[in-house]
Amino acid sequence: MSLRTLSVKAFLFLGLCQVGRRGLASAPELTEQPKKIAVVGAGIGGTAAAYFLRQEFGPAVRIDVYEAGTVGGRLATENIGGYEYESGGSVIHPLNLHMKHFVDKLGLSQRADVPSRMAIFDGKELTFEESEWFIVNVLRMLWRYGLNFLRMHLWVESILDKFMRIYQYQQFGHCFTSVERLLHAMGGDSFLTLLNNTLEETMLANGFSQAFINDIVTPITRVNYGQSVRLPGFVGAVATFYEVNYVGESGPAHSLYDIVIVATPLHQDLSDISFSGISPPISSHFPGRYHQTVATLVLGQLNVSYLGTEQKPSDFTFSDILTTDSKALAINSLSSLDPAHMPPNYRQQPASQTKVWKVFSHGPLSELQLQELFLSREQVRERRWLAYPNYRTPQRRIPPFILHDRLFYLSAIDWAASAMEMSAIAARNTALLAHHRWYSQTDKVDQEDLHTRLRGEL
Repeated sequence: MSLRTLSVKAFLFLGLCQVGRRGLASAPELTEQPKKIAVVGAGIGGTAAAYFLRQEFGPAVRIDVYEAGTVGGRLATENIGGYEYESGGSVIHPLNLHMKHFVDKLGLSQRADVPSRMAIFDGKELTFEESEWFIVNVLRMLWRYGLNFLRMHLWVESILDKFMRIYQYQQFGHCFTSVERLLHAMGGDSFLTLLNNTLEETMLANGFSQAFINDIVTPITRVNYGQSVRLPGFVGAVATFYEVNYVGESGPAHSLYDIVIVATPLHQDLSDISFSGISPPISSHFPGRYHQTVATLVLGQLNVSYLGTEQKPSDFTFSDILTTDSKALAINSLSSLDPAHMPPNYRQQPASQTKVWKVFSHGPLSELQLQELFLSREQVRERRWLAYPNYRTPQRRIPPFILHDRLFYLSAIDWAASAMEMSAIAARNTALLAHHRWYSQTDKVDQEDLHTRLRGEL
């Protein structure tokens, strides 16, 4: 696999060239292995796709990965005070099997857990403060929200049980031609319903109280997606040759490929890709926009009075401040960061000490807002992310995984849910699609009863 770095203003042009008389009609007769495959985009999705393509097609196929910016996509760190701090995606759930595999494959070690506490801010005061004692937190939840907290745990577990089916399908080489078919294989009609009902509607229908949704669930969606509980429920809860023309460090260049996987969003403000000579035509920009989240990393001393608390800074040890859905709030969340590589005997400092904080907001923070949040600032780093779609219901038609005969669109998965593991799942799916369509193995495409058949065999 080789990596080709494009200029930041790279203009990528995907053209279809007919070679001889071998066209789409002869595709089922293809038996030879493809010689060259291109992956456009080197984030988690693109790099995972290259990895899975290598598994499916073997070592003889040349795989070129094109990237206009920095390898890693929405994963990034900032160096502050001599340490690296995460400014993009950073959380891997224990059940994210693909991401866990990559961590093991790369020989990465899990960072040690640092004790942390969470609080919720409504723009005036802290409405909830997590205790250091688990039993105290449970009793507080039961007192304020009844059985909602326990019901939440059971509801999420039921969704996760269905979500885990995708790994079984992929283990046996099955893939799906659309995001909708993939989700239906996981959870049937209930998962498709989650796409078109808001998280708020879904939770109310499942017996959750409005107070619990407003006070507890909304802060979670704001920190994860910068949006309220009115986003879709699933988000809250996952031969023919193609000529690639690009501008590299040495100027314009091009190359021919048997298979191309686009692993970068084809949406306004995010794509310089266009398609030419393909019938029927493919739009360069699908409907919808990506939501802006600004991550501001500040090395400084927090102004705890901004949070409406009377605690002394030396006693303020909350590391994560989530927020309710208030128009008066300029921030979505405020978190104390630990270094990506922690020094020996590291421990978090109280708010009276200078340390690194990460602020999520919809737009850049003004000088006045920074002054309100911090008593002092030594360094400030800002990174603007178009990290995930601007979700709404009813859901727009999700872009297809298949754009053309052997041209695939991995980032379609973002419109179901945007996360590292979702990108890895889509990468595995598109690699399998590419393989099965090349070798005409239709028996492993869009088959949704695998888990039922396996359960019957057991």
